Amino acid sequence: MQLYEIFPLNLEALSINHAFPLALLVCLVIVDRLMTMKRRGMRTMEPFPGPPAHWLFGHVKEFHQDGHDLEKIIMWCEQYPFAFPLWFGPSLSILNIHHPSYVKTILTTTEPKDDYAYKFFIPWLGDGLLVSAGQKWFRHRRLLTPGFHYDVLKPYVKLISDSTKVMLDKWELYAKSEESFELFKHVSLMTLDSIMKCAFSCNSNCQTDSGTNPYIQAVFDLCHLVNLRFRVFPYHSKAIFHLSPHGYKFRKAAGMAHNHTAEVIRKRKEVLKMEKEQGIVKNKRYLDFLDILLSARDENQQGLSDEDIRAEVDTFMFEGHDTTASGISWIFYNLACNPEHQEKCREEILRALDGKDTLEWEDLNKIPYTTMCIKESLRLCPPVPGISRKLTKPLTFFDGRTVPEGCTIGVSIYGIHLNATVWENPYVFDPLRFLPENTAKRSPHAFVPFSAGPRKGKFFKELFPVQ
Repeated sequence: MQLYEIFPLNLEALSINHAFPLALLVCLVIVDRLMTMKRRGMRTMEPFPGPPAHWLFGHVKEFHQDGHDLEKIIMWCEQYPFAFPLWFGPSLSILNIHHPSYVKTILTTTEPKDDYAYKFFIPWLGDGLLVSAGQKWFRHRRLLTPGFHYDVLKPYVKLISDSTKVMLDKWELYAKSEESFELFKHVSLMTLDSIMKCAFSCNSNCQTDSGTNPYIQAVFDLCHLVNLRFRVFPYHSKAIFHLSPHGYKFRKAAGMAHNHTAEVIRKRKEVLKMEKEQGIVKNKRYLDFLDILLSARDENQQGLSDEDIRAEVDTFMFEGHDTTASGISWIFYNLACNPEHQEKCREEILRALDGKDTLEWEDLNKIPYTTMCIKESLRLCPPVPGISRKLTKPLTFFDGRTVPEGCTIGVSIYGIHLNATVWENPYVFDPLRFLPENTAKRSPHAFVPFSAGPRKGKFFKELFPVQ
C-alpha cells in the first residue's frame, strides 16, 4: 500500500489554504502602501485647508459629470483662496491652485507634467510632446520648432479658409430649413479637415463624407475613457482597466486612431519614396508638419524614430483639431449670447475683407475687436480647463507656504479665469478687458488659456502672450 493511499492529499483544499494567506498578504501590502501614501499626502497638504473628503473615495463622488462640475471648482476656489487640495481615491492628492500669484510660481519653472494623469494618455498618444518630459521633450521641441515659423504658417490661412467654406455651405442648408443641429460636430470635422490639409497635406473629405467620422468618434471615446479612468480609482491599475469593458473599448478606439495616423504616415512615405526613385523634385507651395517630422535632424544628424513620429502625429492630430474645435464652438456660443458684440465683429471683419471673400494673413491684425472677443471667450470657456505639474524639488509660494518634491500641482485655468479677486464681474462677457490699458493693470498670469512659461509654444507666446 502506497503512502498517499494511507494519507490521501486534498490538493484542492491545500491550494485554497495556501492561496488565502498569500492573497491576504498582498492585500495587506497594498493597504499599507496606500495608507503610507495617504499619510504623506496629508502632511503635504496640511498648510492648505480644503473641502472635506471621503476617507476612501476622496472628492471623486463630488463630481457627477452632469455639466456642473466646474461650478463646484469655482465654489471651492471662492471658499479657499489661492489653493486647496483635491483627493482622488485614498492616496492621490493634488494641490489645486487658482490665483495668478501662485500660478506664476509653478509655470515659470521647467517642472514636468505629472506622471499620473497624463500617463493614461500614453497608450493612445505615445510619448509625444503632450506627455514627454526631460531631455526627450527638449529634443523633440527643438526639432519641431521650425514647423511653427510664421513662414510655414502663412499658407495655412487659405487652407483653413477653404475648410471653413465647406462647413458654411452645409450650414446654409440648415439655415434654409430652420433645422437645428449640433454645432460642435460640424466644427470638429472642419478642424480635422484643416489639420489634415495644413499639417499632413491630405485632403480627407471628412466634412462631406456621409455618416459619423470614425476618427472623430474614436477621439470622443478616448477622451471620455481617459477622464473616466482618472476618476475611477480601481482603473488606475493597468490590469483591472485592461480586463474591464471600458479597457476593451479604449483599446478598440485607440486602434482606430492609430490606424488613421498610420495611414497618413504610410501614404506620405510612399510619395517620398516614389519621388526619390524617380528623381522628382517636389515643387510644394509650403512645408507641412509631416515634412518636418520626417526630415528633422539633431546636431548628431539623428532623426525621429518611427515610434516618435507616430506619437507626434497622434498628438498633433488630436490637439490640432479637438481643443481647437472646442474653443471655436464656445466663441460662436458666446457671440450668439451677446449679439451686440457679434455685430461689432461682423462689421469689423467686413471692413477688413474690403470686398474679398476671405481673410489673408496680413488682414489678421486688422480685427482687434474680434481678437478681444476671442480672448474673452477663451477666458470664460478655456478649451483645456486645467493642467498639472509634478515637482522635482520643493516649491515655496509667495505667502511662504511650501510643498515638497513629488507633490502634484493642478493649475485650474478655469478657476484663474473666473477668479473674482482678479476679474471684475468675471461671469460677464466683456471683451474690453483686453484693451492694452486694461491688460497692463492685471497680473501677466491672469489669462493663460494655452498655459505659460517654458513649456508653452513660441507661436502661442506671440499670439497670446501672458497678460
